[in-house]
Amino acid sequence: MISKNTIIGAALLGGLLIWSMTMSVNQAGQQTQAQTKQEAVKAENPQKPVSLTLPSKGSTHPGAVVLAGNKPAEIAPLDTGKLKSAELAATTDTASAQMSAKVQPEKITVENDKFIAVLDNDGAKISSITVKTLKDSAGHFPEIIQDTVQGALSLKLDDADLSSQLFATDAPAYIKVAGDTSVTFTFSDVNGNQVIRKYSFTAQGMTIGHVTHFKGFAPKDYEVSWNGGMRETERFPKGKSFGGASYFFSEVIFNNLYSVDRETVREKKKFNDDNGKILWAGLRRKYVAAVIKFPEASEATLVAEPLKAGDMDPKDPGTYKISLSDEIHDDSLSFDFLVLPLQWKEIAAFENCDFEKIIVSGWSWCGADVWFVALCGFLLWLLKAFYSIIPNYGVAIILLTILVRIITTPLTVKQLRSTKEMSKIKPELDAINVKYRAEPRKKQAAVMELYAKHNINPMASCTGGCLPMLIQMPIFIGLFIVLGRAIELRGMPFIGWISDLSSSDVVWHGFSIPYLMPDGLAILPVIMVFTTYFQTKQSMVAMTDPAQKKMMTWMMPAMMFLFSAVMPSGLVLYWIVSNLWGIAQYWLINRKQDAPLPANVQEAHVVKVKKPKK
Repeated sequence: MISKNTIIGAALLGGLLIWSMTMSVNQAGQQTQAQTKQEAVKAENPQKPVSLTLPSKGSTHPGAVVLAGNKPAEIAPLDTGKLKSAELAATTDTASAQMSAKVQPEKITVENDKFIAVLDNDGAKISSITVKTLKDSAGHFPEIIQDTVQGALSLKLDDADLSSQLFATDAPAYIKVAGDTSVTFTFSDVNGNQVIRKYSFTAQGMTIGHVTHFKGFAPKDYEVSWNGGMRETERFPKGKSFGGASYFFSEVIFNNLYSVDRETVREKKKFNDDNGKILWAGLRRKYVAAVIKFPEASEATLVAEPLKAGDMDPKDPGTYKISLSDEIHDDSLSFDFLVLPLQWKEIAAFENCDFEKIIVSGWSWCGADVWFVALCGFLLWLLKAFYSIIPNYGVAIILLTILVRIITTPLTVKQLRSTKEMSKIKPELDAINVKYRAEPRKKQAAVMELYAKHNINPMASCTGGCLPMLIQMPIFIGLFIVLGRAIELRGMPFIGWISDLSSSDVVWHGFSIPYLMPDGLAILPVIMVFTTYFQTKQSMVAMTDPAQKKMMTWMMPAMMFLFSAVMPSGLVLYWIVSNLWGIAQYWLINRKQDAPLPANVQEAHVVKVKKPKK
C-alpha cells in the first residue's frame, strides 16, 4: 500500500514537471516572437554594406593608421588575472596592433635600369619619376612629375579619400631592383578593414605593376587620380616665338579601342562618360609619356583638367591632372603604370596597345591611322639604318632625304614635264583666248584642236601635275613629323656649330630677334629661307598674274622662316637638302632652251575691251 508521503512527493514532482514545460513553451514563444519582429525590422531596414572608415582630423582610432602629427591613442593596461590564456593572447595581439598603428611619413626610392621612382606612404602614391633614358648634356636625369607633392595614383574608394592617409610599410628606404621586386603599403581603419596597395618592379622594364586588395569590406566605386601632371623635359626658347606649342607637346592621351586620341584640353572635360571603353590613358610631352593601363578594356570614365603650376616656364603650354573612375566588380583593383620614353621600337613592342600612335597618328576615315603610322615608322627605321652605317644623324638625315627624293623623282619629272608642255603652248592659248573671247564654243573647239596638234591630253596633263604631288605629300609630311619628334636626334651633333639636331642651331645667344630668332642667332634658318625662295620662284614660272606670282614666291619662305624659330635643326637640315635637290632637278630638266615659236605665232597680249559709250 502506497504511503501518504509517497503520494505527496509524486504530486510535487508532477507539478514541477508541468511548470518547467510551461516555462519552456513561453520562452520559445517569446524567442520566436522576438526573432519574427527582428526579421521584420531587418526587412524594413536592410543592413548597409561594410565600408571603410577614415580617422577624423584631430582624433585617432585604435587599430587605425595615424595621420602625421596626430597623437596615438593610449592603450589601457590589461588585467591579466581575469583573462584566460586564449583571451590574453588575443588581447595582447590587439595591443600590439594598436602600438604599431603610429606610422611615420616615409618615402621609398626604387631604381631600375629605366627609371627612378619614389613611392610615398602618404596615400601610397608615386611622388616622383626620374627617366634615366633622357639624360641631358650635363648628365642629369629629368623629373617628369610636375607637382611631386600631389604625385600620381592617388586612390579614392567610394567616399573615402586615401590620398592623405598614411600607409604602413616595411620596405627599406632605397631599393635597387635586380629581379622581380615589390613594395606593399597597408592601411587599416578602426573596424579592422584594410586597403593593401602593392607596387611591382622588374630590373629592365618600363612598367610599374599595381594591385590594390580590400579586406573586410567591399567598395563599390574607385577613382585613381594623377594630380601632379607631367613636366616637360626639354628647354623652351627664351624669347618670344611662333609655334612653340607645335614642337613642345602637352597632351592627354588615351586608347578607346577605336583610335589613339591626343587631346589638348582647355577646360575640365570628361571622356568615355556615357559609352565606350578605355584600354589606357595618360599624359605625354615631347619625348616621354606615362599611362595607366588596365589588364583589359575598362568602362572607366576619364576626366582631364588643365594644370598650370606656379614654377612652370611662362611659355610652357601647361599640363593636366587626370582621373579614372569606375565600379569595382572584384575584391581587388589592378592596373599598370607605364613610363614610356617615346622610342618607336621599344613602345611598339607592347602588343595590342598602339603606343607608337602617341608619336604620330592619322585620320581614321581614310585609314591613315594605319598606313601613315606605318609609313612614319618605316622612315624612322631607314634613318636609324643609315645611322648604323655612318654614326652621324646629320649624315643619316641627308642620305634619307636624298633617298626619298630619288624614289619620288619619276613623279616629280612627270609633273615638271607636264608643266613645261603646257607652258610651251601658253602663247597660242593666250592668242585663242583673245581671238574668241566673245565666242566660248569656238574658243573651246580651238583649244581642243591645239591640244591635239601638240599631242597633249588635258586630263592627263592635270593629273600629271597634281597626282604626283599628292602622292609625294604623305612622304614629305611623314619625314617632317619623324624628324621633329624622333627622340633619337635628342642631343645628337652634326658638324661644327650644329651640336644638337633636336634644337635650334644657335651660334650666338647675345643676339636675338623676337618671333624670328628668339633663342639667338642661327644659321640654318637663313639658308633654308634662301633655298625655299629659289625653289618657289622656279615653280611659279608658269604663273601669269605678276602680283599673285610675287606674293606666292615670298609667302612660302616667309612662313618657313617664322616656324623655323623653334624647329629642330635636324628638321631644318632636311628642308634645305630637299630644296637643293628640287632646284638641281628643275635646272636639269629645263636646261635646254625652249624651241622658238612658229613664224606665224606671236606672243599674245590680253587687250581689255572698252565698253561703248551710251
